[in-house]
Amino acid sequence: MKKILYKKDGRIGRITLNRPEKLNAIDDDIPNLLQDAIIKAENDPDIHVIILSGNGKAFCGGYDLSSYAENKEFNNVYQGKNWDPLSDYNFMWGNTQKFMSIWRCPKPVLCKIHGFAVGGGSDIALCSDMIFMAENARIGYMSTRVWGCPTTAMWVYRVGAERAKRILFTGDQITGNEAAAMGLVLKSVPENRLNDEIEMMANRLTSVPINQLAMQKMVINQAVEASGLSDTQKLATLLDGISRHTPEGHNFKKRVEEKGWKQAVDERDKGTFDWTNNSSFTDR
Repeated sequence: MKKILYKKDGRIGRITLNRPEKLNAIDDDIPNLLQDAIIKAENDPDIHVIILSGNGKAFCGGYDLSSYAENKEFNNVYQGKNWDPLSDYNFMWGNTQKFMSIWRCPKPVLCKIHGFAVGGGSDIALCSDMIFMAENARIGYMSTRVWGCPTTAMWVYRVGAERAKRILFTGDQITGNEAAAMGLVLKSVPENRLNDEIEMMANRLTSVPINQLAMQKMVINQAVEASGLSDTQKLATLLDGISRHTPEGHNFKKRVEEKGWKQAVDERDKGTFDWTNNSSFTDR
């Protein structure tokens, strides 16, 4: 089964994350395949706009912890005490730049979020130009509590410093309504209207010449990039690797191996485990 689906639909390019059995979680293949699909749409002279979505129950559940964290063997995300910072950085920077192909694409990319877009899934979504989100969907980066730092760093550029800190300090997920209210996403609608809303916008954009769309995107993106986006992403990518190899990061990884990623993530997100002292708060 293809992990990324691509369909040309008139002047609309449709890119769909397609690992529904894993909630479209990111593995070693997804970043490359996503970038390939974006480039394919970018190079097609008939395509004016791209719609990015996910099959199944959610847009994207982030990096595949069953592979990267639960697996006791070292991998691209976790190398134990033999951590090579440069190797880690190169891997995650490569993924970040592949997600950023969405940002760099001269054609508008509209993202449709249902279910949830969390962790690396939010990295992907926030690189897009407009986000349409179901009211009951959730977005967040829970691993900022332990074992992560969002490498695309888009939160602060979308909602400003204080709101970004509110989300990333707590690791809380927020609803579509909350996300729209703070300007993180363009629009939040009932889930049964989500398809209609994004299709309406996409069809509106198909009547605009590709060069006009590209020029507006270039100007707006340049304003963001001039404020230091690339340097911020480099720092975030470096700190992401460090966060997975701190004493607390090692404790989280061990907890995942011992108890499974679902229990460890639940303890992380609910704040019931002390990762510094490596013990449950309820055991004291």
